[in-house]
Amino acid sequence: MDALVILPTDPDPLVNAIRQIKNNGKFVALVDRAPSVNDNSVRDLYVAGNNFALGEVAGKYIAERDPDAKVVVIRGMPIPIDQERQDGFDAGIEGSNVKILDRQFGNWNRDDAFRVMQYYLTKYDNIDVVWCQDDDMTVGVLQAIEQAQRDDIKYIIGGAGSKDMIKRVMDGDPMIPVDALYPPAMVSTVLEMTVAGIMENVPVSGVYTIDATPENAEHYYFPDSPY
Repeated sequence: MDALVILPTDPDPLVNAIRQIKNNGKFVALVDRAPSVNDNSVRDLYVAGNNFALGEVAGKYIAERDPDAKVVVIRGMPIPIDQERQDGFDAGIEGSNVKILDRQFGNWNRDDAFRVMQYYLTKYDNIDVVWCQDDDMTVGVLQAIEQAQRDDIKYIIGGAGSKDMIKRVMDGDPMIPVDALYPPAMVSTVLEMTVAGIMENVPVSGVYTIDATPENAEHYYFPDSPY
């Protein structure tokens, strides 16, 4: 093995194993999920989307459209990129009257998000907006709302750009008016950079952040995509 490219679900438990590979002289590239200590002792290269912006654009959208909204938040996992998204969201709603009713972790998982949303629907009689960071969790949130037959929730904002959610945006679904796109080319980008580093001796190291663009949904709708 000459190089390791890894997108870990939860990076911190894997840090020692990843560091051992790097200490053996292998090129290590981390994708998206940064560990708590994300420096050159763990990896040579870190490539990620702009997680702060993913949260910020969602927060700004809510603050501009519904500045007095009551919002429930379903976070991802307790890892650094989740905090970046949360910090961005808080910055996006700053200065508005948006009220955060609750924040719980849904682990970027539709079943967990379903259970968290069921809890919210039981606890709160009136919810205006759900921000759940991720389109997989949006599926669980929609299921919980439909089962509870609640009609107070105006819309949900997820993220990552799954084809199903992008299609809902294109079709004008009022429950999914927007989707915070996450760069779909992270892994291909990091693979290109890794190959350049180990095969062509191109100096590749450090942190690279890839921004998404605010183009219309139809530019990112690929019906044959697995996600």
